[in-house]
Amino acid sequence: MVKTAKRPENPRFFENPADFKPYIQGLRYTEFTNKLELIEDSQVIPIFQVLDTEGNLLGDWKNPFPNDEEVVEHYKMMVRLSIWDNLWYNIQRQGRISFYIQNQGEEAMQVGCGLALKPEDHIFGQYRELGVLFCKGFTVDDALNQLFANKGDECKGRQMPISYSKKACNIHAICTPLTSQLPHAAGAGYALKLAKTPACAVGFFGEGAASEGDFHAAMNMAAVRQAQTIFACRNNGYAISTPVRDQYYGDGIAIRGVAYGMPTIRVDGNDLFASYIATKHAREHCVTKSTPICIEYMTYRLGHHSTSDESSQYRGAGEFEVWTAGGNNGIGRVRKYLENKGLWDQEKDDALTKEARSYMLKKIREVEQVKHCDLVSGIFDDVYDKPHPLLEEQRESFIEHIERHADKYNLSKYEVN
Repeated sequence: MVKTAKRPENPRFFENPADFKPYIQGLRYTEFTNKLELIEDSQVIPIFQVLDTEGNLLGDWKNPFPNDEEVVEHYKMMVRLSIWDNLWYNIQRQGRISFYIQNQGEEAMQVGCGLALKPEDHIFGQYRELGVLFCKGFTVDDALNQLFANKGDECKGRQMPISYSKKACNIHAICTPLTSQLPHAAGAGYALKLAKTPACAVGFFGEGAASEGDFHAAMNMAAVRQAQTIFACRNNGYAISTPVRDQYYGDGIAIRGVAYGMPTIRVDGNDLFASYIATKHAREHCVTKSTPICIEYMTYRLGHHSTSDESSQYRGAGEFEVWTAGGNNGIGRVRKYLENKGLWDQEKDDALTKEARSYMLKKIREVEQVKHCDLVSGIFDDVYDKPHPLLEEQRESFIEHIERHADKYNLSKYEVN
C-alpha cells in the first residue's frame, strides 16, 4: 500500500501568535529549494498480484482462504455469476426485461472484494458489482425481483433494472446517474467515524466515473474528514466506448488517491486472491486507523457496457481474444489454480455450467409470473412519511383516470389491494 505522509497538526488558532509559521497550513512538507524544477513524475504504483496467469502463487504467498475446497466454492460462485449474467442479458434482448448491465470479466474482483467485507459494512454501488452484492447476502430472488420490477422488489419496481438495494444487507439503492454514490459513501464513512462504529462505507465506481466532479468532491471530503470510506475503482479499460487512453494522461486512478492524501493500493482485479487480500487489508486499515482508502482494481470489461451498447464497434482487433485466453481473466486464472491442484477438470466445468443454466432458467420462468405491486399504492405510497394533501389529490385523479380508461391498460399484471 502506498502510504502518504501524515500532515502536521496545524491548529487554527495559536495561544502565542509567535508560534505561527508561514507556509505550513495544508502542506505535508515545508522544504525550500533554490533549484527550479518541474516535477514530472512521482512514485511508481505497482499492481499487487498473488496468482499469476498460469495459476501459480507468487513469492511467499499462500492460499488466503482456509483451504482449497473453499476456493472451489468461490470458483463456482464466479462461474454461476458469469452464466446467470449472460442469461439476464439475453432475456433483455428477448424483451422480457427493459435494460441490463453485465458483469462479464470482473468476477474475480467482485467476489474477492465481496468476501473481504463484513455484514456491517455499507455498500454504495455503481451498477457493475453484482458479485459483491451476492457475497453480502443479496439473493438471486432479490436480483430477479428487481429486474422484473415485481411486488417482491424492495423498491416496488420504481427503479430501472440493475438499481439493486437491500436494507437488511446495508446495500444502499443504486442511483444510475454517474458517480452520485461517492459523496453518499464519503458522508456515510464520516458518520461511521463520528459514531465510532467499527465498519466502513465502500463506494464502487469505474475509472470513467473518476472524471466526474462528484468523484473529486467525495475524495476530498473523505480525506479532509478522515472518513471510514473505501473508494473502490474498477478500472476495466472503458467508460462506455471511451478507452482509458482517451480518459486521462496520469498514472491511472490510484495516483489520485495519493494526491488527495489517502493510503492507496493498485490491485490485479483479475486475481481473486489479490483482490481478497488487498480488500481485507484495506478494510482493516480503514476501520482501525479511521482513514479513507483508495483501491484501484485493474480488470477488463468483457461484456458490452449495457444492452444499449455494441462494443465490437470500438474494441481493438484481437483485444477481446487476448483477455479471454487462459488465465488473463479471473475465472480462467482460478480454474488454472484448481487444475494445478488436481481439483478441477472439464467434466466438472461442464456439469457446473449445465446446473447453473438449468437452475436460472427455472427461476426466470417462476419470477416472470409474479405480479407487479398494486398500481396505485406502488406509485403513491411511501413518497412522504405522512399523507400529503397534494399527493392525495393526485392519487384520486389517477384512480379516476384508470377507471375511465380501464380498457387501455393491462391491469391483470398488477396486484389489487
